[in-house]
Parts: sequence; structure tokens; C-alpha cells
Amino acid sequence: VQLQASGGGLVQAGGSLRLSCAASGRNFRRYVMGWFRQAPGKEREFVGRIDWSEARTYYADSVKGRFTISRDNAKNTVYLQMNSLKPEDTAVYYCAATTMWPGTRSGDYNYWGQGTQVTVSS
Repeated sequence: VQLQASGGGLVQAGGSLRLSCAASGRNFRRYVMGWFRQAPGKEREFVGRIDWSEARTYYADSVKGRFTISRDNAKNTVYLQMNSLKPEDTAVYYCAATTMWPGTRSGDYNYWGQGTQVTVSS
């Protein structure tokens, strides 16, 4: 499975960004797709995940109600819509794929995209 994340950038607090993760390879739709983030000096943190087949989602408490994960089967792409952004959301965001359920731990993931920087200014 190959993953390509994009869409990061600089945004003011309260603004929005949408990240994309394009997936390719064999049988990638059997995977759970997760989003993680890592701020400088901090450990990688789970943000949320979605499964391709039933689009079941699950979010970290820190982003619940502000972030939404969705997928477009026709484009083989998973999205992370981020609203009401806060300075503490600043991090490198990664998409990843796993066959493990529920897929809330970074150690469960086998495949990772390259990361995209999100910076939220106050």
C-alpha cells in the first residue's frame, strides 16, 4: 500500500484545512485508514480513523466535533476535514493504513504516508 498525504499549510486559529490521503496498491480497501499527528518534541498522537467498507469513524477526544474523516471510493482518497483549528493542532499530520481493528495505536499501522505540515497561528 502506498500513501500520499497532502493539503497542509498555514492557517489562522479558527480556520479550516482539508488534508487528503491518496491510496494505491493491492487490496488497500481492506485496510483501516488512520490519521496521526506529531508536534515537535512530542510523541505521535492518534487523531482518528475510518474503514473503507462501512466508513465507520472514531476520533480522539482532542479533535472530536472539530475534525471529520471521510473517504471517496472513486478517488481512492481519504480526507481529514479540520475545522475550528487551534494553535495546539500544529503538527505534522500523517495518514497510515492497518488491517488491525480498532486501529487507534500507531504501532498497529504498517504503512505510512510522508506527512504534511499543519501550522495554526494564534
